[in-house]
Amino acid sequence: MHTETRFPCTHNRVFDAGSAAAERSTWIVAWLTAVTMVVEIAAGWWFNSMALLADGWHMSSHTLAIGLSAMAYAAARRYAGDSRFAFGTWKIEVLSGFASAIFLLGIAAMMVVGSVERIISPQPIHYREAMLVAVLGLIVNLVCALILNRGQCHAGHAHDHAHHHAHDHHQDLNMKAATIHVLTDALTSALAIVALAGAWLYGWGWLDPAVGIAGAILIALWAKGLLIETGKVLLDREMDHPVVHDIVDSIETGGTHINDLHVWRVGKNAYSCAVTASTHDATVTAAVIRARLAAHKEIVHSTIELVLCSQGRSNSATDSTCEVCGNMLMMPAPRKT
Repeated sequence: MHTETRFPCTHNRVFDAGSAAAERSTWIVAWLTAVTMVVEIAAGWWFNSMALLADGWHMSSHTLAIGLSAMAYAAARRYAGDSRFAFGTWKIEVLSGFASAIFLLGIAAMMVVGSVERIISPQPIHYREAMLVAVLGLIVNLVCALILNRGQCHAGHAHDHAHHHAHDHHQDLNMKAATIHVLTDALTSALAIVALAGAWLYGWGWLDPAVGIAGAILIALWAKGLLIETGKVLLDREMDHPVVHDIVDSIETGGTHINDLHVWRVGKNAYSCAVTASTHDATVTAAVIRARLAAHKEIVHSTIELVLCSQGRSNSATDSTCEVCGNMLMMPAPRKT
């Protein structure tokens, strides 16, 4: 008979409190973006504007991505107390940001393809009507940016109040992804207005697809930066962060030596560490090391393994290094005869 053994969770695994303001603002922006997307795509087809169509299809990706951001907040909040998540649910939000960056790259590629097609085969454009819809899209994007900024400010103030002693402040990557989507959409709308005005007033028909390509390049660069930031967190690439040096400095005092150290992020400004250390000082315990780490408020979880080395152990009678930690030993003075 199989017997399942359950170990009760005695530690808090909610290392990031999330933000109700950020979640609320992303839902509002997702709905506003969805409505504007429908209007712009319909107008783009009707008035035959590549810049306007690119803006509309680009906005469709934003609708999906910003909706994904809002759902990520909701999922992280819903499963915050689920013990199956060993280090909490914050990375659900980071994963959403990573997915948003991929959406941005895909839309940038679509904009390039569509613009090249219009360069090869130009089409007539109803400039006045197209410009009116592009201005509408720009206004909506600016309103959405203000909503997201307000939500981020509320979240940032709450976070700073809770972690006012922390080493530094990290951005909400999920909110940053949503903001980039809105800003790139605003950029596309602005470029569409410029392109339509240039073609309408000066007959520069090539400007419409050209700004689509220029906008796609800028969007791809922003997406690349977001991919790097979110990928770094998802892959736990944190060993170059200053908090690692703080941990080392806190532990390696009084003859204590770190044999192995792992540090990874579990919240916007919260870190977990697993450390194996050795010491020749019998008064140093895991509780002592944990107390040293407590001075750094961003270290919210630690696993400590401590090895007590014997002062008399060495590799040979003439060797003055400890075979456990490799530190120099205090050799006894020669006896006088």
